[in-house]
Amino acid sequence: MENKEILEFYKQTSQFTDLGYYKDFAKKLPDDIEELCLLQRIQIIHPVAYKDKDIRSKSNCFWGDMTKVSVTRLDYEEDYFPTAQSMIAELLRKNPNYAINREAKDKIHITCRGQAILLASILKAKGISARVRSGFAPYIKYDGINYDHWITEYYDDKEKVWKLVDADEHCPDHEMGFDLNNIPYDKFLFGANAYLGLRNNKLKADSILYASDPVTLGMKAAIRGLFYDFHSLMNNEIIFLHVPKYIQDKNFELSEKEYKELDELANLMLVPNSNFDKLKEIWKTNTKFRILSGALN
Repeated sequence: MENKEILEFYKQTSQFTDLGYYKDFAKKLPDDIEELCLLQRIQIIHPVAYKDKDIRSKSNCFWGDMTKVSVTRLDYEEDYFPTAQSMIAELLRKNPNYAINREAKDKIHITCRGQAILLASILKAKGISARVRSGFAPYIKYDGINYDHWITEYYDDKEKVWKLVDADEHCPDHEMGFDLNNIPYDKFLFGANAYLGLRNNKLKADSILYASDPVTLGMKAAIRGLFYDFHSLMNNEIIFLHVPKYIQDKNFELSEKEYKELDELANLMLVPNSNFDKLKEIWKTNTKFRILSGALN
């Protein structure tokens, strides 16, 4: 049975997962995790789909009539909607009917980060312990590359276990060979695992990819995944612009002493529940991990 302090911690919300006035709305959404994920997925168009000209020309596809979606829409609307509350507010502003038949023109465009945060926020609103996790998912394209990805982890109170769930991949024709509502832990490469895999030469640099522009490979991508996941474990689901400022200022060129500091953090994150108190202490005392770069700095 999980530590009660940990379960209570992950029922708490952050500025990213707090739903405010929409909490009661979230409580009324389906309790079944499969139904909940499918309903959520249908509200959202992933930017990869929007950028595909063939998909945008289709009037009948998974996302609906894409020809009705304005070409002036941002590729990454999560610049506008970094929080779960803002996502739900915009969806209901466009169409108050949060349903499986939402038209493409009434959907929002967000990536896996937004999907993971939205699902975690809904589960928290229902009183379920949940947290966002960041890392890399080799199951997305099956080409030997671990693509950066965000998913959700929640505590199944009936089975007394934590489970990984990927709302973003609840799409037709996505045969993973495993249950997306209970992803085996060896199928997802958490930020700490990616970082340590490179440090220990067990992973190749070109197998770790962060889909920025331009694409980032190797240790720079792994460090991003490490800190996205560390902040998420501390209930602070930072946006893509956010990395520790001291690392950004060094352009990710760290000293061996600084790498060893990250080694310690990553090793603790391999088993975050067992090392929960130590991680919280690092969060409290090592402020440089929390002072972040952003759009203005």
